[in-house]
Amino acid sequence: MTILVLAATGKTGRRLVPQLRADGNEVRAASRSGEARFDWNEPETWAAVLAGVRAVYLVAPEDPEPVEAFVAQAVRAGVERFVVLSGRELEQAEGRFGGEMLAAERAVAASGVGWTVLRSNNFNQNFDEYTWREPLLAGRLGLPIGATGEPFIDTQDVAEVAALALTEAGHFGQVYELSGPESLTFGEAVRMISAALGRPIEYVELTPAEYEAELLAEGFPAEVAGALGGMFEMMREGLITTPTDTVEKLLGRPATTFAEYVGRVWPPH
Repeated sequence: MTILVLAATGKTGRRLVPQLRADGNEVRAASRSGEARFDWNEPETWAAVLAGVRAVYLVAPEDPEPVEAFVAQAVRAGVERFVVLSGRELEQAEGRFGGEMLAAERAVAASGVGWTVLRSNNFNQNFDEYTWREPLLAGRLGLPIGATGEPFIDTQDVAEVAALALTEAGHFGQVYELSGPESLTFGEAVRMISAALGRPIEYVELTPAEYEAELLAEGFPAEVAGALGGMFEMMREGLITTPTDTVEKLLGRPATTFAEYVGRVWPPH
């Protein structure tokens, strides 16, 4: 069975591909710049990556418009299983954040073939591989989140759960809520990273308007700033602050703690 991994160069995809291959699976790693070229906005790239594929790891594009057509084409090509990366409590945030992930969930649920949804909290790796990396290294992270906790999850844990769902029986129709084992405030997380770096990092509480203004000043597009603002609005409501034990139940080991992540990654190599 060939497994197609979309967004294969992303935070979860680049961990999932070697995980699957180490287990002896045939994997097609696809992205705009990966081993197999795939672009959501260029449907002419879809057929080649789908040829001979029976399972797909799907990370939705920012624009959800092509997802339904892709899923339909994948089913016609012989795909029998989808595993979709999504976020927790997105129905509560609809219209504010996560519309593309909800569209992917709904497309695979209506596909007529097997599907599994992985609803994840924010990744540990958002601190060293994404939006928060440069502010942390510069010594100041400002966010509009207050004292609301977040059970950050490690992307390696997500990749291992995805590998199970893509290759083993018993996961069809399941929606897995994935989190780390403990809920930390962003201030606590920043203090742990600061200690690992051996130098101070200031955590600053911003209003939503201040946060949007800072993102725009840093050059983020308005739609990205709006989506991030919507995410923090949903998080402030406490909808995703409670940890789950799903990772431990599925993998047979505890989920990675934030302290373990910090000890492994910080300072960045």
